[in-house]
Amino acid sequence: MRRLGVWLLLICLGISGSLVTFWVVVTQPLFRVREEASELSAADPARLEVHVRKLSETFSPRSEMHTENLNLVADYIRMEFRQTSGKVSDQCYEVQGKTYCNVSALLGPETEERIVVGAHYDAFEGHPGADDNASGVAGLIELAHLLDRRPLSMGVELVAYTLEEPPHFYTQNTGSAVHAASLKQEGMEVRMMVSLEMIGFFSDADNSQRFPLSLLKLFYPSQGNFITVVGSLGQGSTVRRVKAAMRSGSALPVYSINAPAFIPGIDWSDHRYYWEQGYRAVMITDTSFYRNSNYHTELDTPDTLDYERMAMVVQGVCAAVLSSSQ
Repeated sequence: MRRLGVWLLLICLGISGSLVTFWVVVTQPLFRVREEASELSAADPARLEVHVRKLSETFSPRSEMHTENLNLVADYIRMEFRQTSGKVSDQCYEVQGKTYCNVSALLGPETEERIVVGAHYDAFEGHPGADDNASGVAGLIELAHLLDRRPLSMGVELVAYTLEEPPHFYTQNTGSAVHAASLKQEGMEVRMMVSLEMIGFFSDADNSQRFPLSLLKLFYPSQGNFITVVGSLGQGSTVRRVKAAMRSGSALPVYSINAPAFIPGIDWSDHRYYWEQGYRAVMITDTSFYRNSNYHTELDTPDTLDYERMAMVVQGVCAAVLSSSQ
């Protein structure tokens, strides 16, 4: 009986050790008490809503078939970027005889290394795409105005991508794939890339948060009231730094996950193409279809988003960019 007890104890210790290891590797825990919020200019929820409604109502639909609306969105983003001191440029390319453009603004000095923050402005089929991904583009525009008020020690490139959605998803026609490949060809060093992918849907209801693996329920809240930093395995230090900075930027709960790309959703956005080029990249997301049941439907409308908490996400991203540029 004593031997059996020893074996049971060893098994329990082994299971506990495995869970602790899983927790550390996957969730990147921060062991310090939350720092006081950084002195950042507040992101404006009202401006975020204006941008989301412009994209998802005025310029809808925004699929690859609707090039006229995509061009209008590009014009709108370009106009907003030009209200900053950033160097605004287009990266246009042809797919099946049609021209599509990424729009970017380079803020700060033109250094040999830069930080890239991006969001795709197209939407799936004919759907409004308020969260997916007008929210990310609204955040990108607001981020441009926040960063323009801060002294930057290195170049920060903000990029609005085209053609992220099917049928070009997972192909080299995606705007972010074109951009990442061009940086690699130029020999540009990228300290970090941040993809803003669906940052506007939150819920305080119990069990509003779903997961790709049941085991993850042990480590994350059941309420979808947090934002997530997603990174690949082996990029734990980058994810931890972004999470810590975002927590200092606002009171919004920030969680993170480092996981292999075969888990559905881990590489389902623009950051994946920077991974392909060997760059460090993370995704900032409300977890998409694991929380927002309006994903890729006509119900993904501006009225379903939480602009107050979206503003907190943008403030957190601003803090992360400033921290990473030091």
